[in-house]
Amino acid sequence: MKTFKKLSLIFSIFLLTFFGEIAVNLACGGEIDPYDYYITYFHNNVEGDEYAPFAYNQMVYLNSETDVESESDINSREWARYLSVKKDDVLKVMYKTDSATNVKLISFNGNVSQLPDSLQQNSFIQALGKRKESLKYYLFAKSCEPLADVEFSLWDAKPRDTITMESKAKEGLKLTEDEKDDFLKLRYAYQAERMFHFAGYHTESKSTYDKYIKTSKVNSAVKGWALALYAGSTRRLGNPEESAFLFSKVFASNPERRVQAYKNYYYTSSPVNGALKYAKTNNEKANIWAINGFGNTDSGLESLNKVYQYEPKSILNGTLLVREVNKLEQDLIEANDIAKVGYNYYFSDNGNPKYKDSLKTVNLKRLNEIRNFAVKLATEKKYPQPELGTLTAAYLSWIENKDFMASNYLAILKPDKLPERLRDQYRITDLLIKAKNIKKGNPFNENDLLPTLKWLDEKRFAENNTQPKGQYDYDTDEAEKRFSRTTRNFYQQILAPAYLNMGDTAKAALAMVKGDLVYKTLKENSLFQNMSYQSIAFWQKNLSPKSMQGLAVYKTKSAGNDVTAVLATALNQLKNDDFYELFGTTYLRTHQYDKAVQMFAKVSPAYKYFSPENWYGSESNSKLYANPFIETINDYPKKYVTAKASVSKKTFAAEMLRLQKLAVSDKKNAALYYYKMANAVYQTGYFGNSWFLISYDWSSYDNGNPARYVYDGDYKKAQTAKAWYLKARALSTNADFKAKCTFMLAKCLQKQIIMNANPLSFYYYDKKDVKWRNFIKANYNNPYLKELRFNYAKTPYYAVAAGECSYLADFIKPKTQN
Repeated sequence: MKTFKKLSLIFSIFLLTFFGEIAVNLACGGEIDPYDYYITYFHNNVEGDEYAPFAYNQMVYLNSETDVESESDINSREWARYLSVKKDDVLKVMYKTDSATNVKLISFNGNVSQLPDSLQQNSFIQALGKRKESLKYYLFAKSCEPLADVEFSLWDAKPRDTITMESKAKEGLKLTEDEKDDFLKLRYAYQAERMFHFAGYHTESKSTYDKYIKTSKVNSAVKGWALALYAGSTRRLGNPEESAFLFSKVFASNPERRVQAYKNYYYTSSPVNGALKYAKTNNEKANIWAINGFGNTDSGLESLNKVYQYEPKSILNGTLLVREVNKLEQDLIEANDIAKVGYNYYFSDNGNPKYKDSLKTVNLKRLNEIRNFAVKLATEKKYPQPELGTLTAAYLSWIENKDFMASNYLAILKPDKLPERLRDQYRITDLLIKAKNIKKGNPFNENDLLPTLKWLDEKRFAENNTQPKGQYDYDTDEAEKRFSRTTRNFYQQILAPAYLNMGDTAKAALAMVKGDLVYKTLKENSLFQNMSYQSIAFWQKNLSPKSMQGLAVYKTKSAGNDVTAVLATALNQLKNDDFYELFGTTYLRTHQYDKAVQMFAKVSPAYKYFSPENWYGSESNSKLYANPFIETINDYPKKYVTAKASVSKKTFAAEMLRLQKLAVSDKKNAALYYYKMANAVYQTGYFGNSWFLISYDWSSYDNGNPARYVYDGDYKKAQTAKAWYLKARALSTNADFKAKCTFMLAKCLQKQIIMNANPLSFYYYDKKDVKWRNFIKANYNNPYLKELRFNYAKTPYYAVAAGECSYLADFIKPKTQN
């Protein structure tokens, strides 16, 4: 029975709280953005876009699956030059026709009048009509398309038509041999090689390449596409290391096939030295090392040094260097608690401090190694843009908190003579260094940052010139929003924490909002709909009445020409309803109900106050509504009401103000008023049915997390309820009423006992855990339960409570424990 009663306590106190919310309104943010999962200020395209798909990103296989060049554009340009026609006309016919037009093109005999009007004036079609040999190749290529372009499906796997492909390959070889025009001869050979390859005849495919394509004098991208097929056949024939080397050559020569070549290089599973043994030139060796650097999410210093050794002038050096900087950002820049991003939002880092220190030491060693390389890049001046090295050294010094060193590196550069992207990065780095001076008592003038902040606004507004058309219209170009992330990170990771450290929570809140406003003008201007989850959480959890008063003052200062005006202007773009609703809520939390009533009076009559989702309800019962003034013995199941019977924040504030006044003016019934107020405030805790009157989210973990916010005294510990129950009991002479107060006091104390326990112990029933044992002991020795038993056992309420509350029934007469 002892074990049973202990388990009963756990279930009645903890697990019912854990699972007790029928609709768990778990506090959580959005999904992790693969382009925004760590704090970065160093743009990954600072050295250009040529290798943009291979920018550092640990969340996805490649930062982008789209090549920087288009195969269709390149092929269309080659045909346009060959036939002296318009490139867009070639593109339209070759790549942008519908299925109906395609049928007509397959049977095109040169008679333009047989084609749709939309094609009769097409310069490419007209040229094909006049040049029969070109038309002959075009029709042959069209006949090969459906054989090569077979969509793969696990659900409907269709085997390739290898017999027809072999036939087409042989036909292509015959056409290659007969063709005199080098441009067409190369393309016939490519089609033949491709058909052999997809049919599985890899020896024949390779021989076609060796005989007709490798020896061709034509300067064409087709040769690279053919080399990719050759590399694939080489792998199929049992030489993965040579295959890797060949794919590295395609990677270097054909930007329109670079992503595919990169993937195929790794599909060979060849070690770097396996590919290197086929490399003869420094350029070939540099490309192999670069590919290995792009595939390395750990330190890539070896690849960086090797590429620089073989090809110091290659842009690959800059691209790899930026990758290493981004890795160091992820490893060394810690997101501030008020604006966690990525993994950090969901998982707090409470690991072993010694391990963290050791890891930081390793990362700082890497930082110094990368900075040394950057300085070498700058001083040796072999690289075309040595300024990148100096700028990198400055930024890494800022990460290391060596601002004087960072400033000295920046002083070497002449920003007006830098290329645009390097100049932009210079301005960002300069801003970061200056912002370190925003500290309480520091004479630094924050308005020195103003020109750069306005410039950042212009940059991010340009990135976000189109707003979503609806709720489900998502931006698919997040990878390109670099200035948007930089601006947000600066306001939320640097400015807001700096203001907090200075004791100005209101200004920190302004900075959080400013960081989120990515559009110059707003279609929807409600406050919280324009905030990120992190900013909403900061506002709703951290702001007090004093903070809100400070914000109200800042709202009047938007006319100036300083940082404060920039921040205030951002807030003034947004409607006031959410602002005053939150203002009123902060007064509810501090029980200043007269002021809460004033704030709620400023909210629009049609404003919809927050009601949590009822995830298990029907369509007509999709929200949870509550009345904090109803009396309950058990916390679970929570007693919700209908929308019509519900109490809003505005109504709650007015009724609590009425009770407060009556407690003073009607002394005779003061005990009852205090009891009603205590009940109402008790219900606003996470354990009550009206938690959303003072909180904006609810989690089953709330009782396991320490109290952090100003309202947690009520929300987690029922402190005000306890004080008012004590007051009510002291003012009453009615034994049954005192019994009710005493029972509720026991429940209030229970909440504090839970807060002192170790929740993990309950999952495993860990008898050895000290906090678990103390939890059991504290509940057995709840003094209010003892009072209830010894002083009020004969009251009617005692009998009712003991009959309904398993906690009271199980533990009103505790047994001796082991």
